[in-house]
Amino acid sequence: MFTSSEISEIQKLLTPAHKIVIISHYNPDGDAVGSSLGLKHFLSAKGLEVDVIVPNDFPKFLKWMPGAKQIIIADYKRKQAGEAIYNADVIFILDFNASHRSGNLVGPWLEKARAKKILIDHHQQPDDFDFVYSDVTIPATSQMIYHFIQELKAEDLVNKEIAECLYTGIMTDTGGFRFRSTSATTHRIIANLIEKGADPAMITSNTWDTNTVSRLQLLALILGRIEVIKDGKVAILWLKRDELKNLGFQKGDTEGFVNYGLSIMGTQVSAFFMEDLYDDFIKISFRSKDDVDVNQFSRNHFNGGGHINAAGGKYMKSIEETIEDFKMKIEQEEF
Repeated sequence: MFTSSEISEIQKLLTPAHKIVIISHYNPDGDAVGSSLGLKHFLSAKGLEVDVIVPNDFPKFLKWMPGAKQIIIADYKRKQAGEAIYNADVIFILDFNASHRSGNLVGPWLEKARAKKILIDHHQQPDDFDFVYSDVTIPATSQMIYHFIQELKAEDLVNKEIAECLYTGIMTDTGGFRFRSTSATTHRIIANLIEKGADPAMITSNTWDTNTVSRLQLLALILGRIEVIKDGKVAILWLKRDELKNLGFQKGDTEGFVNYGLSIMGTQVSAFFMEDLYDDFIKISFRSKDDVDVNQFSRNHFNGGGHINAAGGKYMKSIEETIEDFKMKIEQEEF
């Protein structure tokens, strides 16, 4: 958490006279959107005007959240996003640890911005900003936003809109409260958010009971050819570009696919490989159990990183070559 003196400095920055912008990472997920909107609604409750900017579009199943329609998508509104960042007095950097994680468009704008920069994030090895609240033991940035509100002694301002957004962020980044980093503190905060108006049944239904036909067809395809190696400890799933196109892929359709590999009895690592829809590289998602560190594995071999049990990567070879390289490298890992 920020020190008491840092909290005092931040409070002085949070005035109606200052222009405030919140930025999340490229390919925003439930925690990125939930934490951003939760913080926006909190700052709005304090009488401040805030813009939320995401580098590119986010899945439809997150667009039910209050305030989602007002998010500035930089890919679609470059001038508006660029001017907001340039003119900002304060920029909150949520759910990512380095400027380049906000993409090739927003990243350079963020680096050049004159604003005071406040990072709140739970990924490893954060870059240096004016104020940094980094804690890799916390399962979601949305939970960190609640702790931040507590430090500001403003829990009384948490309303239904804030509660719904933060609940969604925590729920999605903990895999429905089942990942190892989910703590007793997490559940206490969830209880508080429910008391503030968050409806678990509604949020779960709006977020996860939204399957499209294309998503289910893609899921059927990858589950029908799932491969298990390393004596049953590693599961491999993959999709090619033409398969995505033929089955009418929409953004968010493959969300959570990597977790199916971990549901196989005895697996400790699941890897999901997908050809990018437009460019010649492979998107990779890793998940693991217990102490198997896919963050370091991805950093070492696949140009990525994240958390010990959840990481991403990017590879510039064909999908066949990528999977073969993965098999070779994972066989060398001891677990």
